Amino acid sequence: MEDIAGAPQCPAEAAELRDRVAAFVRDRVVPHEPVLDAGGPEAVTTLRQLQAEAKTEGLWALPLPSELGGRGLPLRSYAHVAEAEGASDHGPAALGSAPLLDALMLWCHGSPGVREQYAERLVAGDIRACYAMTEPDTPGTDPFLTATRAVPGKDDGTWRVSGRKWFISGAADADLVTVLARTDGEPADRDGLSLLLVPSDARGFRVVRELPVFGASGQWEIDLDEVVVDGDHLIGERGKALDVAGERLQLGRTLRCLRWLGQAARAFDLMRERAVTRTRSRGPLGGLQLVQRHVFESLLALRTTRPLVYEAVARLDAGLDAHVEVGLAKVAAARTLQQVADAAIQVHGAAGLGPDTALPALFRTGRAARILDGPDELHITSVARRILSTT
Repeated sequence: MEDIAGAPQCPAEAAELRDRVAAFVRDRVVPHEPVLDAGGPEAVTTLRQLQAEAKTEGLWALPLPSELGGRGLPLRSYAHVAEAEGASDHGPAALGSAPLLDALMLWCHGSPGVREQYAERLVAGDIRACYAMTEPDTPGTDPFLTATRAVPGKDDGTWRVSGRKWFISGAADADLVTVLARTDGEPADRDGLSLLLVPSDARGFRVVRELPVFGASGQWEIDLDEVVVDGDHLIGERGKALDVAGERLQLGRTLRCLRWLGQAARAFDLMRERAVTRTRSRGPLGGLQLVQRHVFESLLALRTTRPLVYEAVARLDAGLDAHVEVGLAKVAAARTLQQVADAAIQVHGAAGLGPDTALPALFRTGRAARILDGPDELHITSVARRILSTT
C-alpha cells in the first residue's frame, strides 16, 4: 500500500495490528476475491474459512466492544487498521469488523432483551444484520418522506410493519434487518420516525430482487407485508429514529472513507508497479510525462484526502460534532478512489478493463460511493449551509 503520509502517527497499540491485517488481506482475502465477488454457496464457505483464520490469528472483531467479545480497539487506533482491511471490499467481513455499526446500535439503543438475544451472536459472526433506510419511490436524501409504516398490534405490544426498501447491503443473507419506518404522523412530518429490528425469517418478509451496481452483486430490495415485530425490538425511543441514525451515519461514513483510502492506495500501488515494469520499445511506461502526471495527481489526491478523513476520526473519537468534517471527508474520499482507480486503469490500458486486476472493481466502488450513502450534492450543500450559518 502507498505509505500513510497524511495520517497522524499510528498509536503503538495499532501499528502491529495494522501490519498484520494488511498482510492478512493481501495474502488471504485478495486471492479469494473472484469467488467472494461471485456470491453463492462457495463464497459463503470461503468467507467462513477466512473468518475462522482471522479468529485463530487474533485479528477478529478488532473495533467491536470487548463486552460483546470484540477487541475493543478505540476509533483513533482502529482507523489505521480500517485502511488496511478496507483494501478489499471483503476485508471487514473476513475480519469481523463489518457488524460494528449494528452491534454498537444494539448495544447502545437496544432493549435488554435485544442485547441479550442478538448482540454477542452478531459480534461472533453467528448471525448477520443489515440496515434498511431508502425506498424505491422516496428520495434517499429525504428520510422525512419515508412511506414504510409500523402500526401497533392489537393489545399485544407488537408492531406490524409494511413497506418496501431497496439498495440494502447484504439483505439476502441477513438474519436481522433494522428498518426505518413511520410510527406516527404522515410523510414529510419531521417527527414520528422509528427504527425496528426485523428478523428476516418473520412471516411477510420477502427479498424481492438483487440490485447489481455496475454489474456487481451485494445490494437488494425487500418487501415487508404486515410483518409482526415484538415490541422490545424497537431500537431507541419511539419517534427518535433520526437521533440514532445520525450517530450511525457519522461513524459509518467515516469508516467507509477509511476503507476507500485503503482501496485508493491499492489502486495507486497497481499503477506504480505497472509504470515501472511495463516496457515499450523506447523504455519503461513510467518514462512518459503523461503517465508521470497520473502518478503525481493520484498521490496528491491521496495525500490531501487522508488528513480530512483523520480529522473526522479525531472529532468522532473525542465525542465532538463532526458533520462538517465527515461531509468533507466523504466527498473527498469517494472522489479520490474514483480518480486514482481511473488513472490506474488508464496506465494499464486494456489490461485495466479486464478481469486480471482489481481495478474495475475499485473504480466501480469509487463511482458508486459518490451516490450511495448520500450523494456528493447532499454533503456539499449540508456542509455549506452549516458553514454559512455560523458567519
